[in-house]
Order: sequence, then C-alpha cells, then structure tokens
Amino acid sequence: MWIPRLSRANPPFQTTGAGNAAPPKIQPPGRVGFTLIELLVVIAIIAVLIGLLLPAVQAARQAARQGQCLNNLRQIGIAMHGYHGTYAYLPPGGWEWRPFNNRTRKQLAWSALILPWLEQQPLATSLNLGLAFDHAGNATAAATVLMVYLCPEGPRGTSLTEGRGSCDYGGIFGERITSPNNPPKGAMLYDRPLRLVQIKDGTSTTLIVSEDTGWPDGQWINARNVFDQAFAINAAPPFENDIRSNHPGGANGLFADGSARFLKETMNLRTLAAICTRAGGEIVGEF
Repeated sequence: MWIPRLSRANPPFQTTGAGNAAPPKIQPPGRVGFTLIELLVVIAIIAVLIGLLLPAVQAARQAARQGQCLNNLRQIGIAMHGYHGTYAYLPPGGWEWRPFNNRTRKQLAWSALILPWLEQQPLATSLNLGLAFDHAGNATAAATVLMVYLCPEGPRGTSLTEGRGSCDYGGIFGERITSPNNPPKGAMLYDRPLRLVQIKDGTSTTLIVSEDTGWPDGQWINARNVFDQAFAINAAPPFENDIRSNHPGGANGLFADGSARFLKETMNLRTLAAICTRAGGEIVGEF
C-alpha cells in the first residue's frame, strides 16, 4: 500500500507535548454597535428633527384651539338669534347694572339670559332671575362651568372665578377710540334690548361679542362682561375690559349676523371703532 508523505513544514495540525491536537484558531467576529462619533451624529439628527417638528405641532395645536374658540362664538351667535326669535329682540348686555359697592341691583349678564338656546335649559330653570347674580340663592347654579364660555387658549388656571363659572367673552357696549361712549354706541346695552333692525350699520359689520380673556370679573352670570373698546386689540392694560386673547396676532369676535371671525390686532383703529358701533354710519371696508 502506498502511504503519502507529510511535509514537516506544513503539518495538518500541531500536537501538544502530551500528544493531543491543539484546537483551531477562531477569528474574532466583525465589529458590532456604534462608535461614539456615530452615536453623537444620530443624536444630533434626532435633535434637528424634533426642532423642526415641535413648532409645527405647536402651530397645529394653536390653530385647533383658535378654531374651538370660534366655534364657541358661533354657538353663542345661534343662541343670540334664538333669543331674538323668541322675544323679537337681542338680549340686553345685562339687567340692572350696579355701581361698585352697590349690592341692591341684580347685575345679571346676557350670557345667563341665553342659556336655554345653548342647550342649558335645566341650568336656566335652576337660576332665579329675580335675585342678584351673587345672591346665595343662585350660588349653586352660578358655580356651573360652561365650556362654551371658555376659550381653550385662555390664561385662567381655573374654570371658576370667585366661585362662579368663568367667562372669556364680553358684549360690545361701544367704543372710546374716536370719542366718549356717551350715549353708548354698541349693540349690547344695559337694561335696553335691541332689535336687529336697530343695528343700522349692518349686522355683518357690527360686533356684538368678542374675547376678553382673563379679565378679573369674568363670570357668565355677572353683567360686568360688557365693555366699550378703547385700545387696539390685545393692547389694553390689565385693568381694562377690552378685546384681548392669547391667540397669536389677534382675537375672535362674533357679529350680529351670527358669523364669527378672527380680528387681527393690526386692524386700523378707526375700522375697529366702526365695527363696535351699531349706528355710527361709518363706511367699513375689508378688515
């Protein structure tokens, strides 16, 4: 039998001193995972993407809140016209306005009078309109929080103001931009309800309710939610009731025809004054 010779230079395997074969060498596997530089690059890319997405998400949320606020005003407009359809006039700005430190008058707000047309008939029934807004007999009803009267962008930390349901909207009593508001020029007057036909300037260009978010006396039962406009939108000092909101660039308003729209804070002051009057005879262009 022929037996092949084995080369000593290239033995098939080596043996140990004890005569056992040594195990074959195992090659280390390829590199697994990220280097520090690669990890930092990935983190930087994620940070850039978040920086691009966050403003878009925030803008979408602001637009949604502004849209909800507009919807609140449209619901209020429907209720105003429902009230007019029943009584043939709009609700007054309030019944029995009271001076400060005078507790003998009721001071009930327009926003309490339209409750049945906001699908709040049980709440309206529980109110005693023969009593003042702050009478103990109305305390339970007045503490009801109505989301239709709260702007979702509003700055309030609570839905109650002095134990009563808050309100971020006010009736337009007139304007003090061009001249004193005496007699009052607006459509929401104390103790004097108006018919739509008395709004001579046109219902589509006459503001009747607008945002006044965060003002101290903002309660839907309290008739201090009526004001005359004296400053540019979002420009009034904190102690003044005026058109203001937390929406960027302006505030929402309700017109006498039931339409609601966004009012830019850059609006010409004379135009702003004109839409706050019911029969001033002003020519109102685009705004």
